[in-house]
Amino acid sequence: MKQQIIEKIEQYDRIIILRHMRPDPDAYGSQVGLKELIQANYPNKEVYAAGQHDELLTYLATQDEVEEEQYKGALVIITDTGNTGRIDSPYYKQGDYIIKIDHHPDVDHYGDMRWVDTKSSSSSELIFRLFKYGEKNYNWTLPNEAARLIFAGIVGDTGRFVFPSATQFTFQVASELVSYDFDRTALFDAMYEVNRDVLHLQGYIFQNFTMFENGAAYIKITKELLREYDVTTEQTSQLVGSLGNVKGIKSWVIFVEEDKLIRVRLRSKGPVINTLAAEYRGGGHPLASGASVYSWEEADEVIERLKQLCDE
Repeated sequence: MKQQIIEKIEQYDRIIILRHMRPDPDAYGSQVGLKELIQANYPNKEVYAAGQHDELLTYLATQDEVEEEQYKGALVIITDTGNTGRIDSPYYKQGDYIIKIDHHPDVDHYGDMRWVDTKSSSSSELIFRLFKYGEKNYNWTLPNEAARLIFAGIVGDTGRFVFPSATQFTFQVASELVSYDFDRTALFDAMYEVNRDVLHLQGYIFQNFTMFENGAAYIKITKELLREYDVTTEQTSQLVGSLGNVKGIKSWVIFVEEDKLIRVRLRSKGPVINTLAAEYRGGGHPLASGASVYSWEEADEVIERLKQLCDE
């Protein structure tokens, strides 16, 4: 598969790399890391990383502006995106050829070529594996900026190597990446420092979450609360893991109200939750998923289903 991907990369003069909406470090790490990797080894190619930029991830990278016309005749590579509904571009189908590189369950079997490995800690780890194949067979080099981005993606999706997805190979990859020239301390600071408003909201979460005897827990964050604490919907993504430190917790859900829907952020220490997310217009990993509901009554349904999963 890696051989076939590199052959396609060599075949096209214009390459557009996409990822999922509402990106996280692994989305940027795999997408922009791949862009930097290709540009370093094929400097004459046009390579773009496109999508709606998230200001919270500016410390990692920004996004390129790509017009609809540029997709025609281009190779489109989509990283870290399990289903078409989350691809952050309405024009991806206009590409000449589509490659999917992902570590989420292959719910949506899209693309002309698919490299999906659910045992990989992250899509960024897959990009590193692609580099290692290119290094051995095509004399590829890995620029420092690509190493920084790939490392950030792995750190983000493994929860700083705490999650079970961090394998022995993941640590081997990390040990090689830290040999490259980038400021690891500055990167960690940018990834995990939060402003005081977000911390104040975190305090509210700790004081007001509900936890049941079976280890299921939830918190509802309304639009009024967001205004009161002066926190954006995007910033609440920094708080999803907060309840993971609560003793006895098995699985939890954080609801964040937006103008037209309620964002559902699910996390677990054991019960598989991506099937629950799929029931409510979402998906993701077995222990980390997201979904959407359109009323607080529907949110209460999610809570009841989560309680059932913890009982089981």
